Amino acid sequence: MALLAQRIAALGTENAFKVGGDIAQAQALGQDVIKFNLGEPDFDSAPHINLVGCEEINSGNSHYCDPAGLPAFRESIARFAGELRGMDFDPEQIVVTPGAKPPIGYSMLSYINAGDEVVYPSPGFPIYESFITFVGAIARPLHLREEKGFAFSAEDLEPLLSEKTKLIIINSPSNPTGGVLSPDDLSQIATVIREKCSPDVRVFSDEVYDQILFDGETHHTIANLEGMAERTIIGSGHSKAYAMTGWRLGFAILPTVEEARIFKQLNINLVSCVPPFVQLAGKEAYDNPESTQVVAHMNAEFQIRRDIVVEGLNAIDGVSCQTPRGAFYVFPNIGGVCESIGALEAHQKLDDSIRSKTSPSTLVQMYLIYRHGVATMDRRSFGAIGSESMHFLRLSIATDLESLKTGVERMRTAFSDRDGFARFVAEGKYLY
Repeated sequence: MALLAQRIAALGTENAFKVGGDIAQAQALGQDVIKFNLGEPDFDSAPHINLVGCEEINSGNSHYCDPAGLPAFRESIARFAGELRGMDFDPEQIVVTPGAKPPIGYSMLSYINAGDEVVYPSPGFPIYESFITFVGAIARPLHLREEKGFAFSAEDLEPLLSEKTKLIIINSPSNPTGGVLSPDDLSQIATVIREKCSPDVRVFSDEVYDQILFDGETHHTIANLEGMAERTIIGSGHSKAYAMTGWRLGFAILPTVEEARIFKQLNINLVSCVPPFVQLAGKEAYDNPESTQVVAHMNAEFQIRRDIVVEGLNAIDGVSCQTPRGAFYVFPNIGGVCESIGALEAHQKLDDSIRSKTSPSTLVQMYLIYRHGVATMDRRSFGAIGSESMHFLRLSIATDLESLKTGVERMRTAFSDRDGFARFVAEGKYLY
């Protein structure tokens, strides 16, 4: 009898955290590392939010509470999320979760049987692919193209839909690309889903970056289009817009109260409840008008950084970088660098047992960490299936401007050092 269940072998990870071990190793070797890996704002949660959390703890509000979430907080979510999306939500449709990740897994566990098909964006948040394979579903990656601004159309989606399709994942604004689906995109996508899919097919709309948009963009959701509210699960939370990553606060808005009860039951089985003091701090984020200015200031800083980093990356030979319209990432194409620096050739020459665990962009990623002190993320970290010929890196711009400038300059130096890259690969120590 094997020690571990077979399903564990199908469980992926989020390499933004895994890379932390490589950063620590590089630092132990004396390398100063600029961290562009984690999708975490470099701002702190606002004082008015923190104060409520502390006051609630000090008053003794640190016990079990409703597994679906505090009724008062769910009312605030219904109001705020509804106003942002032009919709009306019943608080009973809402389930509060420890971060915005659980609704992804809950959706897979609630709706997907082994052999069902799940369509998801690639590159996309890595937990999509991880959970799809974990539950034994068939992964149908929808590969996003650079020339389309990493958005996709109904024409891109339609060929992936079949009688076995059970869940379609949408993420706008997108991690890792910063791509945003326009109202016209969403309208046409909704039409194809209504025409091609059973009413039992669900759309998981990951909207955790719903307040981080640039250049005057506003948030749009597929859920408020005709016939889609009854098909769509909205996932969001407080980590990104309010810099509350460590608070672990998210929520799902379900199509029906009955489906919300299933997510509540999963909460009961897995986490019991989200701490009440965390929820009331989250309520303050939505209810206090001060939050509007806090979010606006953070977005303005991200947009300044975006413009400088995109310009800097596009000035490097072999790099092309689209200007993201939302979130706080840039996703440069380094195909030219992979060729000029020798990463394509080096990858092909690796032993089979190593080559399958890495990629040309992974080799560049590791080279940047260990030889030039820049931590980025490789393309395969955001959906490995079918990504073999795609050579990109993700940089989080949620760090200070001087570090961003220094990091881009280090990348310029690294990408011109073919001999240094060859020596790094020849050592064979940190290739994946």
